[in-house]
Amino acid sequence: MTETDLRNLLVELAASLFRRGYSVGSAGNISVRLPDGYLITPTNSSLGWLEPHRISKLNTNWDHISGDRPSKEIFMHRAVLDTRPEAGAVVHLHSTYATAISCLSHGTDTQLIPPLTPYFVMRVGRHLPIIPYYRPGDSAMEQDIRAAAHKCSAMLLANHGSVVSGKTLREAVFAAEELEEAAKLSLLLRNQMMRGLSEEQIDDLLLTFGNP
Repeated sequence: MTETDLRNLLVELAASLFRRGYSVGSAGNISVRLPDGYLITPTNSSLGWLEPHRISKLNTNWDHISGDRPSKEIFMHRAVLDTRPEAGAVVHLHSTYATAISCLSHGTDTQLIPPLTPYFVMRVGRHLPIIPYYRPGDSAMEQDIRAAAHKCSAMLLANHGSVVSGKTLREAVFAAEELEEAAKLSLLLRNQMMRGLSEEQIDDLLLTFGNP
């Protein structure tokens, strides 16, 4: 896809997320890898009202070169895209159920969203780590995101929301949507006798469809 195509697709998918309540106000941001740099949604912009020509463009050193001023959480996208060269896009959302899960008390080894469905494993992966709380915009979280991104394509930020990557922009958006649905299922089934996927079933899915 050309850069123009990606700008238009970013606007289209972001608006879809906004209309369906995956983001509200100016919450959330999205980035896309380009051959000569990156696109990222501007700071304080709404995913529902983006304009293609105003999307921020950064060079390969993450310097702002055109468009509106980039999101203050640029370090979050840099941490994932630098660490995962196969990733083509990152979606950060404050969607309701994933954010609710991120607010639960947990132990350091707790799997806050268990692998209940094959689509969670296929689009999100086996594990979903949670990053300790940092205030929004605090670049100190970058080191923790980098550490998590070495092993996982998606993660939760404590009391904040989700960060999800994918090979393409569409795949990243689909994975973020799947994570939100998995969070919803997890909360609906909390304190019930859940039947999750076995390790053998998870291995089979990853072997058949690949590890996201």
